[in-house]
Amino acid sequence: MRILFITSNRIGDGVLSTGLLAGLMERYPGALFWVACGPLAAPLFRHAPGVEKVIELRKEPYAGHWRKLLSATMFRRFEAVVDLRGSATAFLLWAKKRHVLRSNHTLHRVIHNASVAGFDPAPSPRVWPGAQARARARELIPEGRTVLAVGPSAAWPRKMWPVEYHAELIGRLTGPGAPLAGAHVLIAAAPGERDLVRPILEAVPDERRIELIGEDLNLVAASLERVRLYVGNDSGLMHLAAAAGAPTLGLFGPTPDGRYDPWGENTAQVRGPRSHEQIIAEEGSQFSGPSAMHDLTVDKVYEAAVALLARTASSQTKEIA
Repeated sequence: MRILFITSNRIGDGVLSTGLLAGLMERYPGALFWVACGPLAAPLFRHAPGVEKVIELRKEPYAGHWRKLLSATMFRRFEAVVDLRGSATAFLLWAKKRHVLRSNHTLHRVIHNASVAGFDPAPSPRVWPGAQARARARELIPEGRTVLAVGPSAAWPRKMWPVEYHAELIGRLTGPGAPLAGAHVLIAAAPGERDLVRPILEAVPDERRIELIGEDLNLVAASLERVRLYVGNDSGLMHLAAAAGAPTLGLFGPTPDGRYDPWGENTAQVRGPRSHEQIIAEEGSQFSGPSAMHDLTVDKVYEAAVALLARTASSQTKEIA
């Protein structure tokens, strides 16, 4: 029994689809899954139980990537095709069941994804980093080490909280007498973003700094399983942290927190005084231009972080296998 699961190009949307994939694994015990996704999201699925094949969809002109997916799948029979991209692929393949996601701009993405296959409640996103990544993460973050993780980057500058605000927040959370006094600081970012995060690198002493810049996504996920708190912009890393079970505080500005809140009991979100609609109306764009998050103060984020730390204190006692 094989199931084709078509999901996102982006890391964040890929993470948010992992709950549905896990639900399907439980619905179809013993099934083999083929996952089709963008190359950035592909590592999320390589160690997932039951995933036999990951097909990377590199975008090509004239829908060439969809033609390649068809050529890789058209002579197979599938128990089901689940398409979160809303393409025509599911209707061109031999399958007993077809679940194709349609646009909905009101539901949280996790709930929206789950609805395509009738899951209610929605299964929560999760990570499958693999044994090798988890072994390396234990070396970076041994048992008993307290770590604050930060994700200061995002897909576009508009939704990036100023990096100097991140640096100030780190000092307030990890300085003497602070809630995470003396904690190590994990800085996660994509390849090529070292200059962007340099003010944070310079603000954290070498002996307390864990740099995961341009590292394998599975190592990042395995490390996030072991941190005490993650604070970061609305991004793929934020969703990865939440799926890994880290207490996760998402920072929002020109994107809708109702649809893209970090998912899970150990999560929270915070924004400045303006809704994302107000920001777009006043500043003209969700995507282009400088940061639209200067009015989200360090004080407000600090208070939200302290509240999340207090709320999750009793849940941070397990050791990751």
